[in-house]
Amino acid sequence: MTHLLYYDDAYTQEFDATVLAIEEARVVLDRTAFYPGGGGQPHDVGWLELGGQRLAVSQVKKEGDQVWHWLASDGGLPLISQGVAVHGAVDWARRYRLMRTHTAMHILCGVVWRDYGAQVTGGNMDPGEGRMDFEFASLSKELIREIEARCNAEVAAARPVRTRILPREEAFQIPDLIRTKINLLPAGIQEVRTVEIVGLDLQADGGTHVANTQEVGAIQVVDYKSKGAINKRIYIALA
Repeated sequence: MTHLLYYDDAYTQEFDATVLAIEEARVVLDRTAFYPGGGGQPHDVGWLELGGQRLAVSQVKKEGDQVWHWLASDGGLPLISQGVAVHGAVDWARRYRLMRTHTAMHILCGVVWRDYGAQVTGGNMDPGEGRMDFEFASLSKELIREIEARCNAEVAAARPVRTRILPREEAFQIPDLIRTKINLLPAGIQEVRTVEIVGLDLQADGGTHVANTQEVGAIQVVDYKSKGAINKRIYIALA
């Protein structure tokens, strides 16, 4: 089992760990700050230091209760065995930009739900940019500019961002916890992680976020498109 340091503190950049399992060019650690991807947020990349080498972590994926890290090195991989101590470092510039982007997506979702009652039908993100689909019958330049202004008002409001782990039954007593059109939470999950932008938004989410909306910076709505009769896509970018 891998202890998920990114849930203890999303700002953890470096950590020490022990190798639990090896499979070809990938390893499982007893603890990790590398986010393995999910909820539209890409996995982290970075480095592991072991065997006297600094190895690139090119892919991270959660399988069951283990997080696998794919390793690469121009000079070849050293001999790795269970119990070896390693030092990990997340590509922090990339991760922090993803944290800001993910929080910006929640701001957009919260504003659109609060002010226009539109559900989310899909979304995706890369560092510094993302897109989200909503159940809008129509969009206009005027409405887009209004949405952008309201999102940036929430950034300026410096709202705290809080996370909690709740039992499934308790979590699902929260109104509108699931903002997507389809509930994507598997039935077998007994604990639900929630992310709250205090005073604006509360929903189930497994990603990493900044601690305050002010950290997001300016949000720009850079484009919008119709993806169907009641499905409209909004593209955002961070300054």
